[in-house]
Amino acid sequence: MKTISTSIPAKLSCIGGIFRVSTLATLIALVLSLPTISICQAQETTSKSRNPEENKKALAVFGGGCFWCLEAVFERVWGVHAVVSGYSGGNLPNPSYEQVLTDQTGHAEVIQIEYDPTIVSYEELLRIFFKSHDPTSLNAQGPDFGTRYRSVIFYKTQEEKADIETVLEEFRKKKTFRGKIVTEISPLKIFYPAEDYHQDYFEKHPEKPYCEINILPKIGKFEKGFKDNSKVQKAKAEKMQKSKKQKEAAGSPQDK
Repeated sequence: MKTISTSIPAKLSCIGGIFRVSTLATLIALVLSLPTISICQAQETTSKSRNPEENKKALAVFGGGCFWCLEAVFERVWGVHAVVSGYSGGNLPNPSYEQVLTDQTGHAEVIQIEYDPTIVSYEELLRIFFKSHDPTSLNAQGPDFGTRYRSVIFYKTQEEKADIETVLEEFRKKKTFRGKIVTEISPLKIFYPAEDYHQDYFEKHPEKPYCEINILPKIGKFEKGFKDNSKVQKAKAEKMQKSKKQKEAAGSPQDK
């Protein structure tokens, strides 16, 4: 057991001429608790450092017409881990697709994007989002009409809201779109995943007329306009780089 020096109360008794035992007990408890606090903080820091992958995951929620379309585009973005189609922005808990179709629940068809912010930023995702649909069209995208198909961004933090304003201002200065952007910007309350048959719809049914007419052109536009963000382009570049290294190695026998 550690011995506590009697010099502590002696010094304290000089202040005011009176020393209270309760004061000493409080100070002793405080001093003895300091190592424990440090250990807890160290454990928390160590715990975070043991899960570095968790720090590389972020979520974004966008809506721009039929969720099949946006899902197919963002599944091809380099740095995106997963995309889930669903509903958000309404007042009915756990809505079904049939209920959302009535336009009475207030929900929009949206996608939730899980991505690595060290590879692709939220701002870049916003640029891809705006270019993947018509943000000047109110409650309609292509053949789809209704408030459920509205252009909308649901943000989770003030930082995301600031990024949205930055990208919008960028578009205004460049006059990227002819009409006025009518995209709704609202805080995210809750996201409801859609039914299983809606997930990965394009991947499962690429031959469907809706997919060929409405989704394929959006994918082509993304691949052409965002080559640096394309998983396909990244894979091609890596394959070419690997092939180049193999040829260089094969053509340099003197180095073997």
